[in-house]
Amino acid sequence: MYAIFENGSKQYKASVGETVKLEKLNAEVGDTVVFPAVMTADDDGAVHAGKEVEKTSVAAEVVATGKDKKIIVFKYKAKKNERKKQGHRQPYTTVKVTAIGENLSAKKNDGKKEEAKKPAAKKTEAKVEATAEAKSATKTATKTATKTATAAKKTTAAKKPAAEN
Repeated sequence: MYAIFENGSKQYKASVGETVKLEKLNAEVGDTVVFPAVMTADDDGAVHAGKEVEKTSVAAEVVATGKDKKIIVFKYKAKKNERKKQGHRQPYTTVKVTAIGENLSAKKNDGKKEEAKKPAAKKTEAKVEATAEAKSATKTATKTATKTATAAKKTTAAKKPAAEN
């Protein structure tokens, strides 16, 4: 039995026990991630796709993370003295498929930690409050500075005729 699952806009074919190299996931080594199956095939040769595999998923354990070999990107324009050399190492995650079937969505992690999402929401709320406080403090400071400047102008204007006499 094998299944085709999708991750990062790419589809991968895997069966139980195989290791697959995927794009970088936000999961640590030892975590279990679950991917929705796009298609499955039995040992008998029966292929299931579409609505038949909506509840079917692929469970995998994260084995390792790392970076691929460096590739060199060299851009060159003849007779223009334009050369640009760049290197790139693509990050990846290696997973080992542990199960293919239904009811695996209870463990669903998709490489993203839900716990990490909650503090981020609190941080954004705190940032919004801090920004609002900073804006109100800035408005207050601006008003105070304007009043002080206006008062100083009036005082200076009032003193000038007196100084001339």
